[in-house]
Amino acid sequence: MTPPGAEPLGATFPREARLVRKAEFDAVYRAGKRRSSSHFTVFFRANEQPQSRFGFSIKKTLGGAVVRNRIRRRLREMVRCHRLEIHAGWDIVIHPKSTVAKAPFAALTADLLRLLKSAPQSNK
Repeated sequence: MTPPGAEPLGATFPREARLVRKAEFDAVYRAGKRRSSSHFTVFFRANEQPQSRFGFSIKKTLGGAVVRNRIRRRLREMVRCHRLEIHAGWDIVIHPKSTVAKAPFAALTADLLRLLKSAPQSNK
């Protein structure tokens, strides 16, 4: 077992890598670009930071609290494991679709990474 604080870079999901305020989400929706796939809709907006920040929005229509929390945990794990492979300098909001609740984790990861890597390289 790895001692706390000894995780390799990228194996954590620190607060600096998250969108947490409503105003941050609203800015992405208002000024960002959108891409979709069969499992996700992803909103991108350039930020002036050295890393990308991620937010998740899981609608109540996807299921009860247990289902929504499971979806949220799966999304966080996908982003946590692969966030260093994604272009830096973006605020990204991920909206899962109803197919996410039953789809295999590997298929979801591949689909999400394809969408996230399709973000424009830079607006700077």
